[in-house]
Amino acid sequence: MVRDELLRLRARAEAEAATLAQDLKALFLASRDSNADDEHDPEGATIGFERAQLTALLAGARKRIADVDDALRRVDAATYGVCERCGQPIGDERLAGRPFARFCMACA
Repeated sequence: MVRDELLRLRARAEAEAATLAQDLKALFLASRDSNADDEHDPEGATIGFERAQLTALLAGARKRIADVDDALRRVDAATYGVCERCGQPIGDERLAGRPFARFCMACA
């Protein structure tokens, strides 16, 4: 059951990362041949800001994938739900909200 939920989380994060990577690539391609002065565009966000935002979101999605992969390794090693610092169980509420948590609330 835990493994299934982690696999669902991973699939969602992978789909999000793929979409963000595609959006970022499209932004780079669209702005590559443009000489627009987007730094002084009063209409909205700059291309640089959009690029930075997409890059940060993509990094976050990739981090979630790595966190879930780490949690799956802990499931396989039968250490999932055990705090890596103190060895006590991680609370069910914490795992429900953060299924890849490595530390209990006291150690987090």
